[in-house]
Amino acid sequence: MSRLSRSTALIAIATLTLAACASAPPPPPPPGGSGAALRDWRGIVTSADRDRYARRDAAWSLALQQARRQTGSGDLRALGDLIDPGIRRAPVAPPPGDYRCRTVKLGSQGGEQGLGYVVYGWFACRIEQTPRGLKFSKLTGSQRPAGLLFPENDRQMILLGSLALADEPAANSYGQRPDRDLIAVLERIGDRRWRLVLPWPQAESNLDVIELVPA
Repeated sequence: MSRLSRSTALIAIATLTLAACASAPPPPPPPGGSGAALRDWRGIVTSADRDRYARRDAAWSLALQQARRQTGSGDLRALGDLIDPGIRRAPVAPPPGDYRCRTVKLGSQGGEQGLGYVVYGWFACRIEQTPRGLKFSKLTGSQRPAGLLFPENDRQMILLGSLALADEPAANSYGQRPDRDLIAVLERIGDRRWRLVLPWPQAESNLDVIELVPA
């Protein structure tokens, strides 16, 4: 075979190979996040919420100082262990089901001009088992946080969630609306009694505590 014929043959083979590759279906995408990956909240959390979490002790300190020296709404003394930052018990994971919940706002982002605390009434919440793990949802009220609970240790779980307001649909878009994102620490503080601690909320207070008891 002449050099020209050999070159022509090689070009033809290369052309056929490229055509075959183009017509073949693309390889399947890599598998989605595994259960283990989804349980690592540090791989999901935003930088803003990571900072809130890192400064949670400062949020407790400032919020309690303000609550104790400024006027507020509700009975602060009756809250007991609910607002004791050192109370946490094992095991922490709450059973799925319906819960009664109430929010206590501590401290004021308005400084000395705002209320030092506000104790709200009881609303409806739920803990449910989903394919991605436990999910918390506040079902009633004008401010309704919701999000996934991630194991941290035997006394704490971490919630990454979003906040729905007024008549908005339930929040389920962590990381998509920074102004609604939230991070919270779930702790068990007694027999069938839990709290979610939200350091540095987006508005109003410096620390929110949501008490949870089975309905």
